[in-house]
Amino acid sequence: MNKATIMMLNIAQTVKEVIYKRGHGKVNGQRIPLKENSVVEGALGDVGIQSVEDLIHEIFTVGPNFKRANNFLWPFKLSTPKGGYRRVNNHFVEGGDFGNREVKINGLVRKMN
Repeated sequence: MNKATIMMLNIAQTVKEVIYKRGHGKVNGQRIPLKENSVVEGALGDVGIQSVEDLIHEIFTVGPNFKRANNFLWPFKLSTPKGGYRRVNNHFVEGGDFGNREVKINGLVRKMN
């Protein structure tokens, strides 16, 4: 294992955590929590996605049914990060909080989850 592989596993773990904790699906225009595999199977079973794990794998690997799986997911509603923001007026590279964090985005998402 090299550093790139370890980082990919960390990103996959973050995607999994967010979908399990905050994941909702669109079923007949309604926002339904992904608590049971039957919700995913009913909406995406015809393309071979039977469970939440299959949905996570399809999203993370950008598989052949990515567009359909992505459209099934409802946008995540995240809370503010625990501990708050440092400075929202400055860019991240200047010591603030907005802007491109690149590899440090996982830490922010975990604080917001």
